[in-house]
Amino acid sequence: MNTDGKRILGIVGSPRKGSNTHILVERVLDGAKSMGAEPKKVTLGELDIRPCRACDACSKTGKCVQKDDFHDLLEDMENSNIWVLGSPVYWWGPTAQFKSFLDRWYSINRSIFRGKKAIVVAPLGGGSVHYARHLTGMFEDIFDYLGIVSFESIVVPSVNKRGEVQNHPDILQRAFETGKRAMET
Repeated sequence: MNTDGKRILGIVGSPRKGSNTHILVERVLDGAKSMGAEPKKVTLGELDIRPCRACDACSKTGKCVQKDDFHDLLEDMENSNIWVLGSPVYWWGPTAQFKSFLDRWYSINRSIFRGKKAIVVAPLGGGSVHYARHLTGMFEDIFDYLGIVSFESIVVPSVNKRGEVQNHPDILQRAFETGKRAMET
């Protein structure tokens, strides 16, 4: 299938190497790659992305004044058609790394978000998807506000131990198929 140069960017907010989030984001990217996509994955914990300082300089200049890795990641986001946004659920929300990344979206020219397609990946240790409601609700509100197309959310409860999601081939297959379907639309 011709994907017309579609690029998919996986952004992992888990601080834990080999985490369930890493595995699931990778599976979505594998599905997209099987359709001819050009996948890229970044791990927020390996980047220097500082929290928003609320200085509001960006409202005057259109750019964040901080000199860190956010600007390079923003370029990757602009050059991608589809984003896979992965964060485990920490206290009913995203990790600190992911929240700092999200807060920096305040400084961006919001037109770059319009029409981008997003897939949310949210594993959690708790036994119910109910525990992810704040995280998924936050994403739904952000996507609606910025004009991002919410493609699918993959919420996986009861996977607390590192790599535990590998014991769920049905979920791994769903993540792979999600990546494939994202490339078809």
